[in-house]
Amino acid sequence: MSRACSLFQLWHSPQDTRLLLSISKGKYLTPSARSYPGLCFCKGLQTSAYEVVKGSYVPTAQIKQESKTEEKSPEILEGVGAFQKLPMVMPSVDILYSALRKAKKVAPTKGIANIAKRERNRGAKQLDALMKEIAVPLRTYSEKFPNKKYLHPYERSLIELTLGDGNYEQVLGKVDALRKKVVSVGKEHASLCAKSTSKKEAETRLSEGLKKVEETYIRQGKYVDDLLHIAKTLRAMPVVDLETPTLCLVGAPNVGKSSLVRILSTGKPEVCNYPFTTRGILMGHIILNHETFQVTDTPGLLKRCDEDRNNLEKLTLAVLSHLPTAVLYVHDLSGECGMSPSDQFVIYNEIKEKFGDHLWLDVVSKCDLLQESPVIFATDNDDDNDLSLERYLKLGPEGALHVSVKNEIGLPELKRRVHELLNTQMSMIQKRRVHELLNTQMTRFQSQETNQETLQVLT
Repeated sequence: MSRACSLFQLWHSPQDTRLLLSISKGKYLTPSARSYPGLCFCKGLQTSAYEVVKGSYVPTAQIKQESKTEEKSPEILEGVGAFQKLPMVMPSVDILYSALRKAKKVAPTKGIANIAKRERNRGAKQLDALMKEIAVPLRTYSEKFPNKKYLHPYERSLIELTLGDGNYEQVLGKVDALRKKVVSVGKEHASLCAKSTSKKEAETRLSEGLKKVEETYIRQGKYVDDLLHIAKTLRAMPVVDLETPTLCLVGAPNVGKSSLVRILSTGKPEVCNYPFTTRGILMGHIILNHETFQVTDTPGLLKRCDEDRNNLEKLTLAVLSHLPTAVLYVHDLSGECGMSPSDQFVIYNEIKEKFGDHLWLDVVSKCDLLQESPVIFATDNDDDNDLSLERYLKLGPEGALHVSVKNEIGLPELKRRVHELLNTQMSMIQKRRVHELLNTQMTRFQSQETNQETLQVLT
């Protein structure tokens, strides 16, 4: 009767929670192909919730454990700007003096009548406070400075080329090792102080502990100052907005890039008549028709293979490789820059071949110094059959603008062409945004459909 009653109740249960059973041979019930683990009427029948994970069914408890593990892993930073989020690093001396001052103000626990017990309690608490006051900021630095491999490729290149390959990770590692050493020494001496049997012994061990922790910190405190220098250097790096059109000036050293940046933007780079005036990436802004654009001045490129380039030249290549910039390539055919036009022609062809997918505008600077006959250096190889080189030596690349900052020749046309170039880049950025938005919505829609199908399978 009870079995019939159970079947009768099961038959009249709601469709969404009903457990369908079929009768097999004998007197036992076996589940059919479709089951509903949400409701169960049989004692001893154990149910478990399952979810679809990467094409397989995994128990919910295991999924939660995996999700917690995945949450702990740091996310890859999509954009730039991590350097402006770096924590403020205190000088090593300030950290130590602040910790000593706060530790010496720590009083023993109230209510301890015994003098020896009160003194060892005070000593243990002061050593523990000193250890924590030093270790906490060091831990903050280790946690808040980003892992280089999760940075944007452009910022990763800036770290490697500005600080030296491996120096960033080495300093962070040394700071964290110093924290662990201070914690170890502090705990050791706090434990010894807590085991003192007399007031005098407690005072002696407190004094020894304070001195030992201080010596341990001072011995490697220079790494904190190194980290302070790194933070200042990285925080001073120019910030590039990936959603704002950017014009990058490229060319050989001393061809007039910095002068054009001064004319085109708010940037004020140093202008001198010697190579490698620009010692890093400099940023300016152009405001045209209430629209703001970015301009970057880059170090000059020499005629040599990429493996032999110095870090300044590699900064220029990093900008072209990792940022969606439009290129304003500057040529100097007058010979005033110190590099022959034929060598500039070789560099130009190499850069144009590697980064020809960028929006591009060629400019011949110092056109007021150009002569009727092209400038030939003694080191140049005579090649009368190279028509492209012959044309380049006279006029520069095809379609290049001829300008002179000194005599203000061609500057209005240059500004107009730059504005057109940046507007074109703005349109490309807007199209990319729309495409990314559509992809995100499509992915979200497909995810919702997958979840609905999964729920239908489970229920």
